[in-house]
Amino acid sequence: MKLTDTQRALLEAAAQHPQKKLINFPDTLKGGARIKVLTSMHNAELIEPSAAEPAVYVATATGLQAIGITNHATRAKREGTKQAVLIELLNRAEGATLSQMTEATGWQVHTVRGAMAGALKKKLGLEITSEKQTGADRIYRITNQSA
Repeated sequence: MKLTDTQRALLEAAAQHPQKKLINFPDTLKGGARIKVLTSMHNAELIEPSAAEPAVYVATATGLQAIGITNHATRAKREGTKQAVLIELLNRAEGATLSQMTEATGWQVHTVRGAMAGALKKKLGLEITSEKQTGADRIYRITNQSA
């Protein structure tokens, strides 16, 4: 992806921040111009709103990759959490069905799907595949072993 000088500068500044926040804006980037740059970066999935501070944006893995940072520190995995249980199930050779994941975590189906799409895929960068065999439930697996 071709970045503008402004986009590159914002992502490089965010890469230096511990939480990857976009907080250092050039003095020349104000008002509508700032909104336009942030909107285009968000649409390109280079940044996303911070979960803790919705008015603040953070660089995504895609954004960091766009400036050549591929080995950014991943979030620490906490043992004993429902997310860790989900990752463990998905790392098994046989994978896991939605019903197995909902039973193990106590979550509803939509919460499991949301966790796979958001926390596991987007935040942790895991690649999750699904396979449907005739007469059987869909099986989900983590296919890259960075977990």
